[in-house]
Parts: sequence; C-alpha cells; structure tokens
Amino acid sequence: MTFSNWTAGSRREQRTEKRHKNLLEENLLVIVGNMTSTLKGITLKGSAELVAEFFSFGINSILYQRGIYPPETFTRVTHYDMTLQLTTDPKLKNYLTNVVSQLKEWLFECTVQKLVLVITCLETNEVLERWQFDIECDKSAKESSAPREKSIKIIQDEIRSVIRQITATVTFLPLLETPCAFDLLVYTDKDLVVPDKWEESGPQIINQSEEVRLRSFTTSIHKVNSMVAYKRTDSV
Repeated sequence: MTFSNWTAGSRREQRTEKRHKNLLEENLLVIVGNMTSTLKGITLKGSAELVAEFFSFGINSILYQRGIYPPETFTRVTHYDMTLQLTTDPKLKNYLTNVVSQLKEWLFECTVQKLVLVITCLETNEVLERWQFDIECDKSAKESSAPREKSIKIIQDEIRSVIRQITATVTFLPLLETPCAFDLLVYTDKDLVVPDKWEESGPQIINQSEEVRLRSFTTSIHKVNSMVAYKRTDSV
C-alpha cells in the first residue's frame, strides 16, 4: 500500500495514492478499541482511540451512503446504540485499517490537524464532494496523565449525533450519477516525520461548491468539527 504527503505553508497533507473502485469480495472489518479511560474520565490514549474509531465508522458510513461501493459489500453492525454499515471488501478493509492505525498514532502524538475524504468522478477525476473533519488537540494532555472529566458514554452520544447527520445528508446532497472513487487526505504538523510510503498530493478543492457544516464532538482532549462541500448542480 502506498501513501502520499503534501506540504502547504504550515501544514502537510498526506493522501493515499490508491483510488478505490467497486469490488465484490467478502470479509468483515473488525474494529477493536481498548479504551484507556475511567468511568468518568478519559486519557490521551483513550481519546485517540475513540476519535480513530469514529473515523473508521464515519468513513464507512460515507462510502455506504454515497454509493461508492455496492450496498451488498457492507454488513450491519451495532455500535453507539445505532445500526452502522461496515465494509466486507477485503482490500478496502485492509486499506482503511492501515490508514486508521496511522491516524490513531498521530492523534496520540497530537500532530494531526485535519482528515478529508474526497469523492471524485472516476472518468474525469473531477472533485464532486469533500468531507472535511478539522481536529483540535489540547496538547497539554501530553504533559499530564490525569484523566479528563468526561465519560465515554457522553462522548459516544455526541459521536452518534455526528454519524446520524452523515446518514441524513442523502436528503440534500446531489445524486452521484457517475462511477466514483475516493481519496483520503490527512493534514499534520509541518515538521512531522511521516512514513516513507506517503507521497505528495494537492488539496483537491471543489470549484463552485456549496458547504454544509455538521455537528462537532469533543473528548475534552480532541475536538472534531465536521463539514461537507459538494459541487453545485447549477455549476455544471
């Protein structure tokens, strides 16, 4: 698997080189999260695990809701007291597992600033949607091991609200009428030493776009703000 990175000003952006097409294979994406927390508090490690887990479920939800992969390549699971869709495609499963694993490491180091999922037309490479998740990190958590006073249940309730909004976006987002691919972009601190398998990429901005801001959630250490931008149908 190959990855990429891009430097712009004070930020560096990494994106996976591989562009995903519809594939019909089986197997289940298994997500394991051993949260380091107390009943009423959460540590930096536990916060990184919770946020990384959200991105795993969130990316799967977007790919399913937007029809990037066929619905029969997903399976239903229950998490956050709600029904979610996870890919059963082995190549996609492995790809997302690797990306989320690296993301969790950067979340723990407080060096990641943003994750962006870009949906493009497979034939023309035109950017059609841009799902952006801005990440704020209280770096003082690196200096103190004391748990923050926020329960996992409250955090997961907030995450559930974000994922419900992702699901609801099908009511206003334009129908994707052509075969599409997706890329994942990750912005990190400028001086971060990144893995060798990441390579350069541009920001992949949408020309003449509409933007909708979604809900945010916070662990009290990491805060994630969400939005989706899409190509205006009258701009074609």
